Amino acid sequence: MKIATCQFPVSNSISRNAATIRKLMRQARQSHADLAHFPECALTGYAGVDRESPDDIDWDELQEQTEEIMRLAAALRLWVVLGSTHRLTSPHKPHNCLYLIDTQGQLVDRYDKRFCTESDLKHYCPGDHFVTFDINGVRCSLLICFDLRLPELYRQLLRRRVQCVIQSFYNARQQGPSVHTHIMRQTMQANAANNGFWVSMANASGYYAPYSSCFIQPDGLIVSQIPRHRTGLIVNTVDTSQTFYDPMARFRHGILAGKLSNGPTPNDPRSQQRKTL
Repeated sequence: MKIATCQFPVSNSISRNAATIRKLMRQARQSHADLAHFPECALTGYAGVDRESPDDIDWDELQEQTEEIMRLAAALRLWVVLGSTHRLTSPHKPHNCLYLIDTQGQLVDRYDKRFCTESDLKHYCPGDHFVTFDINGVRCSLLICFDLRLPELYRQLLRRRVQCVIQSFYNARQQGPSVHTHIMRQTMQANAANNGFWVSMANASGYYAPYSSCFIQPDGLIVSQIPRHRTGLIVNTVDTSQTFYDPMARFRHGILAGKLSNGPTPNDPRSQQRKTL
């Protein structure tokens, strides 16, 4: 399975975002990708950063541009993971979402960001479900940005036999370097290595972006990345026949079952007496 991880400077212009998304979709197909993966809120822009609130969204334009992207997905025979905003019935706030579009141009599922930051909660309401799907025999799942700080989510995906996590981010248009430079991709690498996941990590690139989009293999190594503050894509192959250094492979499913050591406890008083030398 080949994934095109796409990056561009997301803005509050739905039409401009959509034009860039379609351009990158065509490039992804020319590069023989099976799926094009876009950042969080790639089509609408991010509330609180690119626009004051979701109330600013032209919902008719959003539907038109989304349908145009779906038609192009069908024409290209390309899967698309599209960051957007999903309107709910008033007075509910919308979802920060990823639309999953298949090679027929059909919307087959939608992932809603489960864990929102405090500022997110001013504009969005959290989701309550996982999304899993198979492409070329690879079981995939979707997550969004702040979800990465919840290792329990990844453990649940492991229980569902997920092999590849496709996770969208928006850490861009900041004032300058921040803790995100030193924690976000590193945390994602740990999530990959701790669970044996392939990871496509798509971030927006609007200046200033503290880190760039990348692709991570199951041992936690970043194998490919896009330079920060540039529009572009990287195409990488998820090859589940490959083997990687994984010292926890023998013990991981025991851990899921609650076994938090990797051997029998010795029946020895010297083991049980912890306050003596």
